[in-house]
Amino acid sequence: MAFFELFGKKSGIEGKEDVVPILPEEIYKHGVLELQDVIAPSALQVTPRALNLGEKVARTFFVISYPRFLTTGWFSPIINLDKVFDISIFVHPMDTTTVLRKFQKKVAEVESQISIREEKGLVRDPVLDTAYSDLEFLRDRLQQAQEKMFQVGLYITIYGDTRDEIDKAESEIRSILEARLVYLKPALFQQEPGFKSVLPLAQDELSVHSNLNSSPLSSIFPFISFDLTSDRGILYGINRHNSSLVLFDRFSLENYNSVVFAKSGAGKSYMTKLEIVRSLMFDADVIVIDPEREYEYLAETTGGRYFNISLSSQHHINPFDLPVPREDESPADVLRNNIITLVGLFRIMFGGLTPEEDAIIDRAITETYALKDITADSDFANLEPPLLSDFELVLSGMEGSESLVQRLSKYTHGTWSGFINRPTNVDMNKRFVVFSVRDMEDELKPVAMYLVTHHIWNMVRKELRKRLLIIDEAWWMMKSEDTASFLFSIAKRGRKYYLGLATITQDVADFLGSSYGKAMITNSSIQILLRQSPTSIDLIQETFKLSDEEKYLLLESDVGEGIFFAGLKHVAIKVIASYTEDQIITSDPSQILAIKKAKQELASSNQGGADTPPK
Repeated sequence: MAFFELFGKKSGIEGKEDVVPILPEEIYKHGVLELQDVIAPSALQVTPRALNLGEKVARTFFVISYPRFLTTGWFSPIINLDKVFDISIFVHPMDTTTVLRKFQKKVAEVESQISIREEKGLVRDPVLDTAYSDLEFLRDRLQQAQEKMFQVGLYITIYGDTRDEIDKAESEIRSILEARLVYLKPALFQQEPGFKSVLPLAQDELSVHSNLNSSPLSSIFPFISFDLTSDRGILYGINRHNSSLVLFDRFSLENYNSVVFAKSGAGKSYMTKLEIVRSLMFDADVIVIDPEREYEYLAETTGGRYFNISLSSQHHINPFDLPVPREDESPADVLRNNIITLVGLFRIMFGGLTPEEDAIIDRAITETYALKDITADSDFANLEPPLLSDFELVLSGMEGSESLVQRLSKYTHGTWSGFINRPTNVDMNKRFVVFSVRDMEDELKPVAMYLVTHHIWNMVRKELRKRLLIIDEAWWMMKSEDTASFLFSIAKRGRKYYLGLATITQDVADFLGSSYGKAMITNSSIQILLRQSPTSIDLIQETFKLSDEEKYLLLESDVGEGIFFAGLKHVAIKVIASYTEDQIITSDPSQILAIKKAKQELASSNQGGADTPPK
């Protein structure tokens, strides 16, 4: 660096010049890149009607006139415009005593004008009469401290890439506001103070105010945007309307249940996996009934447990397992509920029961438990439950049970004996557990899903913990009255055990064709509709009372897009994931193969590196 760049000159004694060194700290500060240097535009140009901020154009407007009445939500169409803009609302309180003195003078002026017209015999002026009544009404409210007066400045800055884009946005905003008798003007020759007024600095440099009392002022506040969010929870997606976050905690709602409807390939499993990953981060245990083996990779990646339920599987569940009674439950109630559930299971297994067969099954189950000393009066916490073969033995000794024994034999001695006639060896000691029934024959899938759901319910009742139970392709369980009824009972009772139930289906007709399916929707605080097929959209529209615009939105949505319902509110949503989340939850076979191949290459390179002698 040159000498004169490091040293400056300073006048000293008269006739002399002293060379004073510049401190290193000052040289360092001069070259430091600060935050303002990063966020500042590359250039700034101020014109009478706009600001050029780098490659963007900004124009500021102020509201100059309001109608006599402002209805609630009048500002909503502006707030929810699909445009880039900023809004500032400045509220300056006025002294009530000063305002009342001005009102008294104004009332006297209006009274005088009315009297002069009456003396001249002129027809009364409705404008003056209305003004007088309004002034008197507002003066009374001010004197009773029911209203206050404020000076209000409402400024809007819109942004665009070109002047034409700004002009088009200005025309749209003007037409919306003028339809409500609200008029605005651009801040001519005041674009710079107008822009500063809209910045989040709380500085009202424009100072264009209107006098409003409390009631119309409250209608301006922007708490009516199409937001569906809470102060805690997980991110479900992005609001497609205004890019806000759809953030919810299902465990803070009136119930913890949800339903998801979407056609195949619309992204329902992707969205569900994303909720699983994010729920695990918030200390929720997750259990999944997976009919298509879509969650296996996610279970492996997150350190969960994966069970494959099939005829040849090594994993078994004994339907006669009993939950340990809680402190607020009696053993008799637990045993009775389990017997009722088992009757429903046998009804599915046998393809239906006559009233006589139903009574025989009920009695046979009770006697089967009694063989193992399990009765309503016993403590069966440490007793070994019976097996299906024990039930067959009891059933074969009962009169009128020949047909039932024959139908039961295929589950105890036939092809399907390995599935259900074994002690339970499923250990659900992980925070994420998946039960896959993909390899189960279609005829047995309702039985398997009912059995797995029953086992999960017993585990849920055993220990109170925050859990989420996800049933994918829930239409399988809606095919049978008993499975649908059992699923609905979990939806109603789950909240007591801190359990949220999420049902997912692509076969909307089968799900909604059941009376229990419709009841499941009403018992779900969250409903999510992704892209729908034309064959089911009319049923969806009727069930969820959708408008025609929302109907076409679901037909034209891309993957991971749809409508998110929470209570009486709903918004258009787009599901998004980070790169890391996407690598964990992807269902794309090509992507999964690429990830596995990369892992194998990494493992082989590490192994090869370990075997290579050091140089």
